[in-house]
Amino acid sequence: HADAQKNLRKSERRIKELTFQAEEDRKNHERMQDLVDKLQQKIETHKRQIEEAEEIAALNLAKFRKAQQELEEAEERADLAEQAISKFRGKGRAGSAARGVSPAASIKGRP
Repeated sequence: HADAQKNLRKSERRIKELTFQAEEDRKNHERMQDLVDKLQQKIETHKRQIEEAEEIAALNLAKFRKAQQELEEAEERADLAEQAISKFRGKGRAGSAARGVSPAASIKGRP
């Protein structure tokens, strides 16, 4: 009878230990699940931020390429304008050089 009582108390103590351990495991599981949920929310937030940053980067790249193209076109127009000015000035100098010789000087040079 004493052995049965001893075994019963031992079994009850073991049941309490296992019940306590099961409760601790459940609490740990809940904490872990909360952490998982929070981390998943952070992941989703970061994914959205990445998508937004990629969209902004794509827009900025498009703006940059457009500005670069406009700059190249403006430089090309400036080069053409400079060439036209140089050509115009060249014609102006040639005309004034020819006009710089007076007809009288040409005649004096003749025998």
